[in-house]
Amino acid sequence: MTPDAGTRGVRKILVLSLAGIGDTLMVTPVIHELRCQFPTASIDVAVVWPGSAQLLQGNPHIRTVHQLNLLEAPRSQVLRFLQGLRSQRYDLSITPHPQGRREYRIVTRIIAAGRRLSHTYENQSWLDRWLVTDSLPQDYSVSGAENNLRLVDRMGGVRTVSNPSYELFLQPHEQAWADEWLRTRNLQNTPWLGIHVGSGGTKNLALRRWPIPSWISFLRRWHEIRPDVPLIAFGGPGEREAHQQIAAALPPDSLFVPHTPDLRHAAALVGRAAGFLSVDTAFMHIAAAMRVPLQWVIETPTLNPPVYPLRPDWIRIPNPAVDGRPLDFYRYDGRRIAGSDDAIRRQMESVTVDAVLNRVYESFPSRRN
Repeated sequence: MTPDAGTRGVRKILVLSLAGIGDTLMVTPVIHELRCQFPTASIDVAVVWPGSAQLLQGNPHIRTVHQLNLLEAPRSQVLRFLQGLRSQRYDLSITPHPQGRREYRIVTRIIAAGRRLSHTYENQSWLDRWLVTDSLPQDYSVSGAENNLRLVDRMGGVRTVSNPSYELFLQPHEQAWADEWLRTRNLQNTPWLGIHVGSGGTKNLALRRWPIPSWISFLRRWHEIRPDVPLIAFGGPGEREAHQQIAAALPPDSLFVPHTPDLRHAAALVGRAAGFLSVDTAFMHIAAAMRVPLQWVIETPTLNPPVYPLRPDWIRIPNPAVDGRPLDFYRYDGRRIAGSDDAIRRQMESVTVDAVLNRVYESFPSRRN
Protein backbone atom coordinates (compact mmCIF):
# COMPACT_ATOMS: atom_id res chain seq x y z
CA MET A 1 0.00 0.00 0.00
CA THR A 2 1.15 3.50 -0.79
CA PRO A 3 -0.88 5.62 1.65
CA ASP A 4 -2.10 9.07 0.69
CA ALA A 5 -1.32 12.11 2.80
CA GLY A 6 -4.37 11.52 4.98
CA THR A 7 -3.33 8.02 6.07
CA ARG A 8 0.36 8.47 6.88
CA GLY A 9 1.03 7.93 10.54
CA VAL A 10 -2.34 6.26 11.30
CA ARG A 11 -1.82 4.58 14.65
CA LYS A 12 -5.32 4.45 16.16
CA ILE A 13 -8.55 3.60 14.31
CA LEU A 14 -12.14 3.59 15.58
CA VAL A 15 -14.99 1.82 13.77
CA LEU A 16 -18.40 3.14 14.87
CA SER A 17 -20.86 0.29 14.35
CA LEU A 18 -23.82 1.90 16.11
CA ALA A 19 -26.71 0.34 14.17
CA GLY A 20 -28.11 -3.20 14.41
CA ILE A 21 -26.45 -6.42 15.52
CA GLY A 22 -26.51 -7.82 12.00
CA ASP A 23 -24.94 -4.61 10.72
CA THR A 24 -21.98 -5.29 13.00
CA LEU A 25 -21.33 -8.61 11.27
CA MET A 26 -21.45 -6.70 7.99
CA VAL A 27 -18.58 -4.54 9.27
CA THR A 28 -16.20 -7.45 9.96
CA PRO A 29 -14.82 -7.64 6.39
CA VAL A 30 -13.69 -4.01 6.50
CA ILE A 31 -12.14 -4.53 9.95
CA HIS A 32 -10.07 -7.36 8.48
CA GLU A 33 -9.08 -5.16 5.54
CA LEU A 34 -8.10 -2.32 7.87
CA ARG A 35 -5.86 -4.72 9.77
CA CYS A 36 -4.13 -5.64 6.51
CA GLN A 37 -3.76 -2.00 5.48
CA PHE A 38 -2.56 -0.84 8.91
CA PRO A 39 -0.81 -3.87 10.47
CA THR A 40 0.60 -1.95 13.44
CA ALA A 41 -2.41 0.26 14.20
CA SER A 42 -4.77 -0.22 17.13
CA ILE A 43 -8.31 -0.91 15.87
CA ASP A 44 -11.20 -0.32 18.28
CA VAL A 45 -14.93 -0.69 17.68
CA ALA A 46 -17.79 1.19 19.38
CA VAL A 47 -21.21 -0.48 19.44
CA VAL A 48 -24.61 0.16 20.99
CA TRP A 49 -25.96 -3.34 21.55
CA PRO A 50 -24.52 -6.01 23.86
CA GLY A 51 -25.17 -8.57 21.11
CA SER A 52 -22.95 -6.59 18.76
CA ALA A 53 -20.15 -6.65 21.32
CA GLN A 54 -20.60 -10.40 21.78
CA LEU A 55 -20.20 -11.10 18.08
CA LEU A 56 -16.91 -9.20 18.02
CA GLN A 57 -15.38 -11.07 20.96
CA GLY A 58 -12.25 -12.96 20.00
CA ASN A 59 -11.79 -11.07 16.74
CA PRO A 60 -7.99 -10.98 16.37
CA HIS A 61 -8.06 -7.76 14.37
CA ILE A 62 -9.61 -5.71 17.19
CA ARG A 63 -7.95 -4.28 20.29
CA THR A 64 -11.02 -3.12 22.27
CA VAL A 65 -14.80 -3.16 21.85
CA HIS A 66 -16.55 -0.24 23.57
CA GLN A 67 -20.26 -0.80 24.24
CA LEU A 68 -22.99 1.47 25.57
CA ASN A 69 -26.67 1.73 24.68
CA LEU A 70 -26.61 5.37 23.62
CA LEU A 71 -30.38 5.31 23.17
CA GLU A 72 -31.25 4.35 26.75
CA ALA A 73 -28.29 5.26 28.96
CA PRO A 74 -28.53 8.46 31.06
CA ARG A 75 -27.21 11.50 29.24
CA SER A 76 -24.38 11.92 31.73
CA GLN A 77 -23.21 8.36 31.06
CA VAL A 78 -23.42 8.90 27.29
CA LEU A 79 -21.31 12.05 27.56
CA ARG A 80 -18.68 10.25 29.68
CA PHE A 81 -18.60 7.42 27.16
CA LEU A 82 -18.12 9.75 24.20
CA GLN A 83 -15.57 11.85 26.06
CA GLY A 84 -13.63 8.69 26.84
CA LEU A 85 -13.51 7.84 23.15
CA ARG A 86 -12.58 11.42 22.27
CA SER A 87 -9.68 11.29 24.72
CA GLN A 88 -8.22 8.38 22.76
CA ARG A 89 -7.34 10.84 19.98
CA TYR A 90 -8.04 8.49 17.12
CA ASP A 91 -6.30 9.24 13.85
CA LEU A 92 -9.08 7.70 11.77
CA SER A 93 -12.74 6.82 12.33
CA ILE A 94 -15.12 4.97 10.03
CA THR A 95 -18.89 5.14 10.30
CA PRO A 96 -19.93 2.13 8.23
CA HIS A 97 -22.89 1.66 5.92
CA PRO A 98 -25.87 1.61 6.34
CA GLN A 99 -25.89 4.21 9.14
CA GLY A 100 -27.90 6.95 7.49
CA ARG A 101 -29.21 8.81 10.53
CA ARG A 102 -27.46 12.10 11.12
CA GLU A 103 -27.09 11.26 14.81
CA TYR A 104 -24.43 8.71 13.88
CA ARG A 105 -22.34 11.38 12.20
CA ILE A 106 -22.85 13.74 15.14
CA VAL A 107 -21.36 11.07 17.40
CA THR A 108 -18.49 10.78 14.93
CA ARG A 109 -17.87 14.52 15.14
CA ILE A 110 -17.93 14.54 18.96
CA ILE A 111 -15.27 11.83 19.08
CA ALA A 112 -13.28 13.97 16.62
CA ALA A 113 -10.84 11.61 14.98
CA GLY A 114 -8.36 13.39 12.72
CA ARG A 115 -9.98 11.85 9.64
CA ARG A 116 -13.63 10.80 9.67
CA LEU A 117 -15.05 8.62 6.87
CA SER A 118 -18.73 7.98 6.15
CA HIS A 119 -21.17 7.72 3.26
CA THR A 120 -23.41 10.27 1.58
CA TYR A 121 -27.09 9.58 2.15
CA GLU A 122 -30.31 11.14 0.86
CA ASN A 123 -30.58 13.30 3.98
CA GLN A 124 -27.16 14.88 3.38
CA SER A 125 -26.78 18.62 4.04
CA TRP A 126 -24.07 21.19 4.67
CA LEU A 127 -24.00 20.01 8.29
CA ASP A 128 -22.92 16.50 7.31
CA ARG A 129 -20.03 17.93 5.33
CA TRP A 130 -18.83 19.48 8.60
CA LEU A 131 -19.43 16.37 10.68
CA VAL A 132 -17.17 14.15 8.55
CA THR A 133 -14.02 14.84 6.56
CA ASP A 134 -14.58 12.31 3.77
CA SER A 135 -17.70 10.73 2.34
CA LEU A 136 -18.57 8.46 -0.55
CA PRO A 137 -21.98 8.07 -2.18
CA GLN A 138 -23.74 4.97 -0.92
CA ASP A 139 -24.55 2.36 -3.55
CA TYR A 140 -27.85 0.54 -3.14
CA SER A 141 -26.85 -2.06 -5.73
CA VAL A 142 -24.03 -3.64 -3.71
CA SER A 143 -23.61 -5.14 -0.26
CA GLY A 144 -23.00 -3.10 2.85
CA ALA A 145 -19.62 -4.83 3.08
CA GLU A 146 -18.70 -3.55 -0.39
CA ASN A 147 -19.90 -0.05 0.49
CA ASN A 148 -17.60 -0.14 3.50
CA LEU A 149 -14.61 -1.55 1.63
CA ARG A 150 -14.91 1.35 -0.79
CA LEU A 151 -13.98 3.61 2.11
CA VAL A 152 -10.64 1.80 2.16
CA ASP A 153 -10.36 2.52 -1.55
CA ARG A 154 -11.05 6.17 -0.75
CA MET A 155 -7.96 6.24 1.47
CA GLY A 156 -5.77 5.12 -1.40
CA GLY A 157 -5.33 1.53 -0.29
CA VAL A 158 -5.21 -1.54 -2.51
CA ARG A 159 -7.41 -4.30 -1.13
CA THR A 160 -5.65 -7.42 0.04
CA VAL A 161 -8.53 -9.67 1.21
CA SER A 162 -10.11 -11.60 -1.64
CA ASN A 163 -13.71 -12.82 -1.34
CA PRO A 164 -14.52 -10.89 1.86
CA SER A 165 -16.98 -12.60 4.17
CA TYR A 166 -18.46 -12.28 7.64
CA GLU A 167 -16.03 -13.17 10.40
CA LEU A 168 -17.25 -14.68 13.65
CA PHE A 169 -14.62 -16.24 15.89
CA LEU A 170 -16.29 -18.73 18.21
CA GLN A 171 -14.48 -20.45 21.07
CA PRO A 172 -14.19 -24.25 21.52
CA HIS A 173 -16.39 -24.20 24.63
CA GLU A 174 -19.17 -22.44 22.69
CA GLN A 175 -19.00 -25.03 19.94
CA ALA A 176 -18.97 -27.80 22.54
CA TRP A 177 -22.08 -26.34 24.19
CA ALA A 178 -23.96 -26.55 20.89
CA ASP A 179 -22.91 -30.17 20.35
CA GLU A 180 -23.97 -31.09 23.89
CA TRP A 181 -27.34 -29.33 23.54
CA LEU A 182 -28.09 -31.38 20.43
CA ARG A 183 -26.76 -34.61 21.96
CA THR A 184 -28.99 -34.42 25.02
CA ARG A 185 -32.01 -34.10 22.71
CA ASN A 186 -30.88 -36.85 20.31
CA LEU A 187 -30.58 -34.34 17.48
CA GLN A 188 -26.85 -34.54 16.83
CA ASN A 189 -27.18 -36.69 13.67
CA THR A 190 -30.51 -35.34 12.43
CA PRO A 191 -30.92 -32.59 9.79
CA TRP A 192 -33.05 -29.86 11.36
CA LEU A 193 -34.60 -26.55 10.32
CA GLY A 194 -33.82 -23.37 12.23
CA ILE A 195 -36.19 -20.41 12.23
CA HIS A 196 -36.27 -16.88 13.56
CA VAL A 197 -39.73 -15.33 13.78
CA GLY A 198 -38.63 -11.93 15.07
CA SER A 199 -37.40 -8.66 13.63
CA GLY A 200 -35.65 -5.48 14.73
CA GLY A 201 -37.30 -3.33 17.38
CA THR A 202 -36.10 0.16 16.40
CA LYS A 203 -38.24 2.57 14.34
CA ASN A 204 -41.13 0.47 12.99
CA LEU A 205 -39.00 -2.46 11.83
CA ALA A 206 -40.84 -4.98 13.99
CA LEU A 207 -43.76 -4.68 11.56
CA ARG A 208 -41.79 -6.55 8.90
CA ARG A 209 -42.26 -9.82 10.76
CA TRP A 210 -44.05 -12.55 8.87
CA PRO A 211 -47.34 -12.84 10.83
CA ILE A 212 -47.40 -15.35 13.67
CA PRO A 213 -50.55 -17.07 12.28
CA SER A 214 -48.62 -17.63 9.04
CA TRP A 215 -45.69 -19.09 10.98
CA ILE A 216 -48.04 -21.40 12.86
CA SER A 217 -49.69 -22.62 9.65
CA PHE A 218 -46.34 -23.14 7.96
CA LEU A 219 -44.87 -25.07 10.90
CA ARG A 220 -47.96 -27.24 11.28
CA ARG A 221 -47.85 -28.22 7.62
CA TRP A 222 -44.10 -28.70 7.70
CA HIS A 223 -44.47 -31.06 10.65
CA GLU A 224 -47.10 -33.00 8.71
CA ILE A 225 -45.03 -33.48 5.54
CA ARG A 226 -41.57 -33.65 7.15
CA PRO A 227 -42.02 -35.06 10.66
CA ASP A 228 -38.45 -36.34 10.38
CA VAL A 229 -37.10 -32.77 10.40
CA PRO A 230 -37.05 -31.17 13.86
CA LEU A 231 -37.79 -27.46 14.21
CA ILE A 232 -35.64 -25.15 16.36
CA ALA A 233 -36.74 -21.55 17.00
CA PHE A 234 -34.13 -18.92 17.86
CA GLY A 235 -34.52 -15.53 19.46
CA GLY A 236 -34.40 -13.57 22.67
CA PRO A 237 -36.86 -11.91 25.03
CA GLY A 238 -38.51 -10.14 22.10
CA GLU A 239 -39.60 -13.48 20.65
CA ARG A 240 -40.64 -15.18 23.91
CA GLU A 241 -44.36 -14.44 23.53
CA ALA A 242 -44.35 -15.47 19.87
CA HIS A 243 -42.59 -18.74 20.72
CA GLN A 244 -45.21 -19.47 23.38
CA GLN A 245 -48.04 -18.84 20.90
CA ILE A 246 -46.44 -21.06 18.29
CA ALA A 247 -45.60 -23.90 20.67
CA ALA A 248 -49.16 -23.91 22.03
CA ALA A 249 -50.54 -24.32 18.50
CA LEU A 250 -48.23 -27.16 17.46
CA PRO A 251 -48.16 -30.84 18.44
CA PRO A 252 -46.26 -31.46 21.69
CA ASP A 253 -42.47 -31.66 21.38
CA SER A 254 -42.48 -30.61 17.72
CA LEU A 255 -40.70 -27.28 18.36
CA PHE A 256 -37.49 -26.78 20.32
CA VAL A 257 -36.68 -23.35 21.76
CA PRO A 258 -33.12 -23.29 23.12
CA HIS A 259 -32.26 -20.98 26.01
CA THR A 260 -28.78 -20.02 24.89
CA PRO A 261 -26.37 -18.30 27.31
CA ASP A 262 -25.72 -15.52 24.79
CA LEU A 263 -25.68 -14.74 21.08
CA ARG A 264 -22.37 -16.52 20.53
CA HIS A 265 -23.73 -19.82 21.83
CA ALA A 266 -26.82 -19.28 19.68
CA ALA A 267 -24.56 -18.77 16.65
CA ALA A 268 -22.73 -22.01 17.42
CA LEU A 269 -26.04 -23.85 17.45
CA VAL A 270 -27.29 -22.14 14.28
CA GLY A 271 -24.14 -23.43 12.60
CA ARG A 272 -25.41 -27.01 13.07
CA ALA A 273 -28.66 -26.38 11.14
CA ALA A 274 -29.34 -27.98 7.78
CA GLY A 275 -31.35 -24.90 6.82
CA PHE A 276 -32.45 -21.57 8.23
CA LEU A 277 -35.58 -19.50 7.52
CA SER A 278 -36.19 -15.88 8.57
CA VAL A 279 -36.78 -12.37 7.36
CA ASP A 280 -33.85 -9.91 7.26
CA THR A 281 -32.70 -9.91 10.87
CA ALA A 282 -29.51 -10.36 12.84
CA PHE A 283 -30.09 -14.12 12.76
CA MET A 284 -30.19 -13.97 8.96
CA HIS A 285 -26.64 -12.62 9.04
CA ILE A 286 -25.59 -15.10 11.73
CA ALA A 287 -26.85 -17.99 9.60
CA ALA A 288 -24.82 -16.66 6.68
CA ALA A 289 -21.75 -16.19 8.88
CA MET A 290 -22.04 -19.78 10.09
CA ARG A 291 -22.35 -21.08 6.49
CA VAL A 292 -25.63 -22.88 7.08
CA PRO A 293 -26.03 -25.12 4.00
CA LEU A 294 -29.46 -23.76 3.04
CA GLN A 295 -30.82 -20.31 3.79
CA TRP A 296 -34.20 -18.81 2.89
CA VAL A 297 -35.17 -15.18 3.48
CA ILE A 298 -38.75 -13.96 3.23
CA GLU A 299 -38.71 -10.65 1.36
CA THR A 300 -39.65 -7.59 3.40
CA PRO A 301 -39.86 -3.87 2.55
CA THR A 302 -36.34 -3.46 3.99
CA LEU A 303 -34.56 -6.22 2.05
CA ASN A 304 -32.30 -4.03 -0.07
CA PRO A 305 -29.10 -5.42 -1.65
CA PRO A 306 -26.85 -3.75 0.98
CA VAL A 307 -28.32 -6.03 3.64
CA TYR A 308 -28.51 -9.25 1.63
CA PRO A 309 -26.75 -12.17 3.36
CA LEU A 310 -23.09 -12.03 2.39
CA ARG A 311 -23.10 -15.33 0.53
CA PRO A 312 -23.96 -16.20 -3.09
CA ASP A 313 -26.34 -19.11 -2.57
CA TRP A 314 -29.18 -17.89 -0.34
CA ILE A 315 -32.81 -18.12 -1.52
CA ARG A 316 -35.16 -15.12 -1.53
CA ILE A 317 -38.86 -15.92 -1.05
CA PRO A 318 -40.62 -13.13 -3.00
CA ASN A 319 -43.12 -10.80 -1.39
CA PRO A 320 -45.74 -9.86 -4.03
CA ALA A 321 -46.52 -6.58 -2.25
CA VAL A 322 -42.86 -5.52 -2.34
CA ASP A 323 -42.31 -7.01 -5.80
CA GLY A 324 -38.57 -6.42 -5.83
CA ARG A 325 -39.01 -2.67 -5.15
CA PRO A 326 -37.75 -2.25 -1.58
CA LEU A 327 -36.44 1.26 -2.28
CA ASP A 328 -40.03 2.36 -2.73
CA PHE A 329 -40.55 1.59 0.94
CA TYR A 330 -37.23 1.94 2.78
CA ARG A 331 -34.01 3.90 2.33
CA TYR A 332 -31.06 4.57 4.60
CA ASP A 333 -32.07 8.12 5.44
CA GLY A 334 -33.04 7.63 9.08
CA ARG A 335 -36.74 7.32 8.32
CA ARG A 336 -39.17 4.54 9.13
CA ILE A 337 -40.57 2.04 6.64
CA ALA A 338 -42.92 4.05 4.43
CA GLY A 339 -46.63 3.46 4.94
CA SER A 340 -49.04 3.00 7.79
CA ASP A 341 -48.65 0.17 10.27
CA ASP A 342 -51.63 -1.61 8.72
CA ALA A 343 -50.19 -1.25 5.22
CA ILE A 344 -46.89 -2.81 6.28
CA ARG A 345 -48.66 -5.67 8.02
CA ARG A 346 -50.67 -6.31 4.85
CA GLN A 347 -47.44 -6.39 2.86
CA MET A 348 -46.12 -9.17 5.05
CA GLU A 349 -49.46 -10.99 5.00
CA SER A 350 -49.18 -11.12 1.20
CA VAL A 351 -46.48 -13.79 1.50
CA THR A 352 -48.52 -16.99 1.51
CA VAL A 353 -47.81 -20.09 3.52
CA ASP A 354 -47.80 -22.11 0.29
CA ALA A 355 -45.10 -19.89 -1.19
CA VAL A 356 -42.82 -20.38 1.80
CA LEU A 357 -43.59 -24.08 2.18
CA ASN A 358 -42.90 -24.83 -1.47
CA ARG A 359 -39.57 -22.99 -1.51
CA VAL A 360 -38.30 -24.65 1.65
CA TYR A 361 -39.62 -28.12 0.80
CA GLU A 362 -38.20 -28.22 -2.73
CA SER A 363 -34.64 -27.57 -1.62
CA PHE A 364 -34.48 -29.23 1.81
CA PRO A 365 -32.61 -32.57 1.85
CA SER A 366 -34.85 -35.55 1.22
CA ARG A 367 -35.57 -38.19 3.81
CA ARG A 368 -32.78 -40.56 4.64
CA ASN A 369 -33.30 -44.19 3.71
